[in-house]
Amino acid sequence: MKNQKSIPVRLKGVGDSLWITLDPAQSVDLLKKELKRIFERLKHLAINARVIIDAGEQKGHDNLIKDLGSFLKDAFDVGSVTGPPQKRSVSEEKVRKRDMGTSWNRYRNDALVLYGRVRSGQKINAKRHLIILGDVNPGGEVIAGGDILILGNLHGKAMAGHPNNEEAIILAIDFRPIQIQIGGYVAAGLPSSPGKKIEFARMENDTILVEDYLKANPFSRLPWPQVR
Repeated sequence: MKNQKSIPVRLKGVGDSLWITLDPAQSVDLLKKELKRIFERLKHLAINARVIIDAGEQKGHDNLIKDLGSFLKDAFDVGSVTGPPQKRSVSEEKVRKRDMGTSWNRYRNDALVLYGRVRSGQKINAKRHLIILGDVNPGGEVIAGGDILILGNLHGKAMAGHPNNEEAIILAIDFRPIQIQIGGYVAAGLPSSPGKKIEFARMENDTILVEDYLKANPFSRLPWPQVR
């Protein structure tokens, strides 16, 4: 019986994927020969399968994985071939485990949530984040130490990140403010977008930028929820 370490290619099922572990020191021809032998046994199970090729801890095997992936797609109609997913760092994994545990159930946020319309002459002041389920009319003013999220029309004034938090954002479903401020930076006379769009304002290079929130998707790169 062969020693497991001498086997150049091994296959196992992991979730919905076929995980191939191989020895990158072997010749490409030998690896393809071994893959052919294994995948011929799978027959129709290989069609459209998701395949992961693991060449070990060593880096620099992208070309090998690409070559073997093309071979498997041409010969056996597999669906996709990739390398193994990147391992999270120890610190990232600790944060993830904390956030995926019960900590969110005990977390208390001091955001102020209001329902209704902020009318002309009214002024709302929140210590941290401010969420308004309604409109801010012309002449209305909202101020927050953190973010301002308006699930309605912003036609008045909004000041986020007061007094000096330049990481704060201002978001509204219909973004047409008279004036906005983030930290110590002020912008007025902003051009109106055609139609109603979910837009948000943020700081970049000492300038307030207004962008389409759905297109920019500013928090999409975060791997899991974080506290702002």
